[in-house]
Amino acid sequence: MKLAVQVNEGPYQHQATDSAYHFTKAALEKGHEVFRVFFYHDGVNNGTRLTTPPQDDRNIVNRWVELAEKYDLDLVLCVAAAQRRGLVDDGEAERNGKDATNIAPQFRISGLGQLIEAAIQSDRLVVFGD
Repeated sequence: MKLAVQVNEGPYQHQATDSAYHFTKAALEKGHEVFRVFFYHDGVNNGTRLTTPPQDDRNIVNRWVELAEKYDLDLVLCVAAAQRRGLVDDGEAERNGKDATNIAPQFRISGLGQLIEAAIQSDRLVVFGD
């Protein structure tokens, strides 16, 4: 089965992010295809490279990065939600006159069209969070 995953909650505010990660990992381990993971609303905070949890806590951003590296996952942050929350990649920094970037490796910023495409191309769109 081909799946698309939408994550609407931040990495440490809600169980939705952990659930999305574990669901995606389990699906991939069972041989399903994940077309794309789209981070929307506060979910874009899963893509910041500046997250530094305590050593005895899980590093959710690193978990996503490692999963993406292992399975060649497409991790997309909604551009409008990212801009509102101060997340920028090289292109957005240049376009908006910012002097730094903060996107974790394996993540990219794009528009809602990426979510629509993922829903069309996949058998199921699974949404985590409100």
